[in-house]
Amino acid sequence: MKLPLTLILLTATLHAGAQDVGALTTETKKAVLPVVPKVVNAMQEAVAEKGVAGAIPVCKDQAPRLIKEVRDSTGWSIRRVSLKPRNPERGTPDIWEVRTLVDFNLRAAAGEKPEVLEKSEIVSENGKQVFRYMKALPVADVCLKCHGPAESLDAGLKAKLVESYPHDQATGYAKGQIRGALTVIRPL
Repeated sequence: MKLPLTLILLTATLHAGAQDVGALTTETKKAVLPVVPKVVNAMQEAVAEKGVAGAIPVCKDQAPRLIKEVRDSTGWSIRRVSLKPRNPERGTPDIWEVRTLVDFNLRAAAGEKPEVLEKSEIVSENGKQVFRYMKALPVADVCLKCHGPAESLDAGLKAKLVESYPHDQATGYAKGQIRGALTVIRPL
């Protein structure tokens, strides 16, 4: 049986697109994901040396600098986002990111391990094709010190958080929940 030419072309296009997404995902992860353990290690060191309140500048200043270094070396848009951002100016997700974060939460609730949740696809934005990638950032022990239940946070720490983040929404998490995600937009 002969297949219609349009079906053959559509199948070839879909297969090529899948291969492109796979290659783009691999390249993106290789370039971007090494920043995550750098941020976590910097937080752990700062908490050990300066205490929890003294470590706030790592999340507020050092993490964005580390991400900016990767952004500058790649030319891609890279940032951390959350449904409950600590800094709404930098961390409020766009609609694609909101959908992905909601999906991550649903998948985690269904039993998937949060540390492996990711999404990548080619989408059209403003008339141009871009590659989107997101990697879930689950809450680790070190994160709970500032992002755990608000009632468990020390009064001095709460005051420092209010001073540093006047519009903070990023408390109330438990270990393993998805705090947010690292998100990447690559022009194609």
